[in-house]
Amino acid sequence: MNTNTWTIAWRSLARNKVFSTIGIAGLGLGMTCSLLILLWVKDELRYDHRQPANLARVMTHSLDKNGSIGASGSYTQGLLADALRQQIPEIADAATVLWEDRMIFSVGKEANRESGRYVGNDFFRMFNFPLIKGRFGATPDDIVLTEKLARKYFHGQDPIGQTVRIDNKRDYIVSGIAADVPEQSSITFDYVLPVQHCFQDNPWMVGGWDHMGPDTYVLLRPGADMQKVSAKIRNFICAQDPLVRDKILSLQPYRDIYLHSTFVRGLPDGGRIDYVRLFSLVALFILLIACINFVNLATARAAKRAQEVGVRKSVGARRSSLVQQFLVEAMAFAVCAMLLSAGLVAILLPWFNQLTGKHIVLSADLFYALPVVALATGLLAGVYPALFLSSLKPVSVLKGQLRFGPRSAYLRKGLVWLQFALSILLIVCTIVVSKQLRYVESKNIGLDRSNLVYIPVDDQLGAHLGAFRHDLEESGDIEGMTLVSSMPTHISWYSDNITWQGKTAGDKTALAEMDVTYGFLGTLRMSMAAGRVFSPELPTDSNNFILNETAVRVLGLKEPVGKSFSHQQTKGRIIGVVRDFHMASLHDAIAPLFIQLQPSMRTGVGVIRIRTSSAMEVLANAWATYDPGAPLDYMFADEEFRSHYLSEVTVEQLSRVFSLVAILISCLGLFGLAIFTAEQRMREIGIRKVLGAKTADLFALLSKDFLQPVGLAALCAFPVGGWLMHRWLQGYAYRTTLSWWVFGLSGGLALGIALLTVSYQSLRAARAKPNLRED
Repeated sequence: MNTNTWTIAWRSLARNKVFSTIGIAGLGLGMTCSLLILLWVKDELRYDHRQPANLARVMTHSLDKNGSIGASGSYTQGLLADALRQQIPEIADAATVLWEDRMIFSVGKEANRESGRYVGNDFFRMFNFPLIKGRFGATPDDIVLTEKLARKYFHGQDPIGQTVRIDNKRDYIVSGIAADVPEQSSITFDYVLPVQHCFQDNPWMVGGWDHMGPDTYVLLRPGADMQKVSAKIRNFICAQDPLVRDKILSLQPYRDIYLHSTFVRGLPDGGRIDYVRLFSLVALFILLIACINFVNLATARAAKRAQEVGVRKSVGARRSSLVQQFLVEAMAFAVCAMLLSAGLVAILLPWFNQLTGKHIVLSADLFYALPVVALATGLLAGVYPALFLSSLKPVSVLKGQLRFGPRSAYLRKGLVWLQFALSILLIVCTIVVSKQLRYVESKNIGLDRSNLVYIPVDDQLGAHLGAFRHDLEESGDIEGMTLVSSMPTHISWYSDNITWQGKTAGDKTALAEMDVTYGFLGTLRMSMAAGRVFSPELPTDSNNFILNETAVRVLGLKEPVGKSFSHQQTKGRIIGVVRDFHMASLHDAIAPLFIQLQPSMRTGVGVIRIRTSSAMEVLANAWATYDPGAPLDYMFADEEFRSHYLSEVTVEQLSRVFSLVAILISCLGLFGLAIFTAEQRMREIGIRKVLGAKTADLFALLSKDFLQPVGLAALCAFPVGGWLMHRWLQGYAYRTTLSWWVFGLSGGLALGIALLTVSYQSLRAARAKPNLRED
């Protein structure tokens, strides 16, 4: 290859400005989308890969009455970590790790809510969260801060040995500083505390082998096989307590947690890895659509390049040199598209980060990827045109006898069909995802989320809860308040330490547990299916229970009101049945639940229903009166509910953008084809006009050739899109339907956009003066 080859290629680009602009724009857009998706996929795949390969999370699987695995979760017993470390030789270290919690973090007079968690003493020996200085776990009063938190509160001074107060009830001594947690980490924290005090405050966590809550992580010894260790601990709980026969254990590699979070029958079955695979395919689809544009336009221009090929062959040019020439031209297009794409990626990356909630930065990896993508795109787009154009016979070309048979027209139509089939498939998926999210937002979940606010209630506020509630309700801006043990749409506490009238021996059915104070039903606007709510006029209600409808079915109770029911040491009766409400996302079926009255409860989640726009000011003033040492932290119920669907929102937004880009690239190619088709058929159009053809007839004739493959593409994309979306919707226990209008709208949009794209050129050609000259 010499410089003359590249010179000819650049001249060809400059000579055919319309073709070059369309080709470069299409390839550039395709490469931009593919690179953005590549950056997103790379960021997803990097999660937790700084952690040791022999680090694992313990999973608990519940067995149903038939012995099959039902629900799976990471909840374990507080006793488990020490027992595994002592009894399983292959386990070098084990640590309990509790959920991240926003607790009041006070240094002197400065106090804010910061995110921290309780962990076992082995935590920093197991995880690759480097301790920059100090140590952890030597005493139960140790606390380790991240560098970021240390800078925030100690302003460059050495915090080691300084006192920090947590939740206004216990002092800790800063014993170490850890490096900031990387963004690609499933476990995050601003500070960590030894778990001992948490166990003291919550003795149920270590109260037995049927009490589950925190996570447990293990670090295997070098050379230990994770699958064999997983099999070894399968029946570990039953070995500790023969009465707990419905729980088995397994290990999940820590590096798999982020991407493989969904379990079906005890085995990983999807999660964010599904979206990684999906968008990897989308990137390939969009790049393929852009390459198809180039192939279509290059073959459509074959008649204009034919004479050049004939002349060059007649003076001795070999086919291999012609193939090389046309491939170099394709590479020149790809290089221009690469430069355009690099600029677009740099401009669009901040918007893309905002859209996906990430902090991706441009790195050297992108500059390595750009030439690779450009080379692959150039080869993919240029191979067929190069082979096609170099195959033309010089004798036929120079004699003017060159005729393109129906095969080349069929090929172009086939490529247009493929472009639009992929584009329509993306549109179908986008509409279905959007429809499911609208369904989630509008579905009646059994409680009224509007104007509902959640606040954390600590001991300080809990000690004055009655006065606090009175001040709020007396203001007239607050409709009602109650205190519950956890957010009603995020209940994760389960207990199988229950008995009920008719329970059979050995039945270890577990129910979700929710503790409440008076007024929960009215504040949350739930409704009763039977019986009554807890009454302040009946002190004995503190021993009674309310079940939801699902619990009644699971326990097999007929006419449950009045039947005996007990939880741990509390023995009473079922006084009511509340209608089912969703306690988690719509991915999960409604769980069986029992509600217990705790009138003296002082900590938990305050649920407040506001009435006026000034209610938040009233709330802030009351908070400052009764809990002045803690900053007000609140969340609207609607926001908390939507937080369950952040992944789906991101997928919908990305799908919307990429389907729009796909259809735009397809229409760019269609526009270019319309220009060349109109030019090639000018003589035919002239003859038809002389014979009396009307403009409308000619417009229909020219448009038909483009709309036929688009219509066929829609018919082929519908069943594929329907099958894919049906499978995706199976991940929701409560889901929308695949309505016929989804496909009608997708096909109508594609046909309408395609018609708009070709209508200008078709009308222009149909209205042109007849030209009967032989060019």
